[in-house]
Amino acid sequence: QVQLVESGGGLAQPGGSLRLSCAASGFIFSWYAMAWYRQAPGKQRELVARITTGGATNYADSVKGRFTISRDNSKNTVFLQMNSLKPEDTALYYCKAERFSSGYWGQGTQVTVSS
Repeated sequence: QVQLVESGGGLAQPGGSLRLSCAASGFIFSWYAMAWYRQAPGKQRELVARITTGGATNYADSVKGRFTISRDNSKNTVFLQMNSLKPEDTALYYCKAERFSSGYWGQGTQVTVSS
């Protein structure tokens, strides 16, 4: 069955870094664009970053220059390197596999940025 398992979340200080990973299984990973979304308490889920099957990337304005999405098709894994973290980056971060109108979601990993 399809599985997306996020890891790497936790507590970071403002200005710090975290690296999220999402390990995928149960589908042909290289056929899917991969994305990271986040949802903060009381707010809607929002797109953070996306990487296409060809490696093209796009980012939310709020994370441009601080976050980097990448993928390793040999390991069926997508990453989100988060630098210069801010308290407003605190959220539950979800991994999503996207292909045309279909998609699969992970369960999420919590990121908390606080001093």
